[in-house]
Amino acid sequence: MAVSGPLGTFRLPPLPTIREIIRLFKLQAVKQLSQNFLLDLRLTDKIVRKAGSLTNAYVYEVGPGPGGITRSILNAGIAELLVVEKDSRFIPGLQMLSDAAPGKLRIVHGDVLTFKIERAFPESLKRQWEDDPPNVHIIGNLPFSVSTPLIIKWLENVSHRNGPFAYGRTQMTLTFQKEVAERLIASKGSKQRSRLSIMAQYLCGVQHVLTIPGRAFVPKPEVDVGVVHFTPLTQPKIEQPFKLVEKVVQNAFQFRRKYCYRGLGMLFPEAQRMERTGKLLESADVDPTLRPTQLSVSHFQSLCDVYRKMCDEDPHLFAYNFREELRHTSEKRERDDGES
Repeated sequence: MAVSGPLGTFRLPPLPTIREIIRLFKLQAVKQLSQNFLLDLRLTDKIVRKAGSLTNAYVYEVGPGPGGITRSILNAGIAELLVVEKDSRFIPGLQMLSDAAPGKLRIVHGDVLTFKIERAFPESLKRQWEDDPPNVHIIGNLPFSVSTPLIIKWLENVSHRNGPFAYGRTQMTLTFQKEVAERLIASKGSKQRSRLSIMAQYLCGVQHVLTIPGRAFVPKPEVDVGVVHFTPLTQPKIEQPFKLVEKVVQNAFQFRRKYCYRGLGMLFPEAQRMERTGKLLESADVDPTLRPTQLSVSHFQSLCDVYRKMCDEDPHLFAYNFREELRHTSEKRERDDGES
């Protein structure tokens, strides 16, 4: 079948519905993999529209499953769609789509967490980081079980400008449990403010662009689903290594209902904890009685800058892990009790 006309006019021929594909290939969502299928093509079209113009774009879809969003992307005037699917049960249905859209759809049977996307698209697509985003997009209805580790992995890629961001400031349009979507966009003072809020917002412009009711999915999840759009910033709001920022933010939020000095204190060995926590907060000009949810990205910028200086002065500090210290203390106590 030849593709006629310009790229933007391509439409898929009539095909079995997603529900028919599921029946044809005897597909069932695997609960342990938190799989949920979106069957309504009007909704998948809406998700794809939230990604912006895809005319002549190169799109990377993660977790296509039975291919609902895949169809909507193929109908959006794209140059090429690459899908990465871990579950081999979905490959025959995707192959049917590939046959219906020759030259448009590439299927990789693999794991999105290890797939090397930076080698997948033409070098000519690459843009300078300061330029407009490249005509490369990531779109996906993510299984809930991988959505948080995957967005953290991609945010780290943003900070290093590698992986999908080797092409420039690649935009992402992804589904999450509504609660996770709300955390990603939560502002200072919000009950949903969390580690994810800071990690996403210091690197990207983040928008919750659409809410899809759980009843639209099969099987119906217990929660609604939020669609979140990410555009990497030309300049991160915190100019420190990703792992350092992650450590400071994780520690701050581990006692989210207590004053922020409690969690931040865990950055330091117990013997120096009080003194060094006081120095960190004073130097960063952060009120120790603020709750973690009341800390702005600017607060974290100051905290990370000061913590970096402290790590530079004490090369062993960054490697310190309070849980390791607790474990060693507990083991020593058990040994002492056994000897007495």
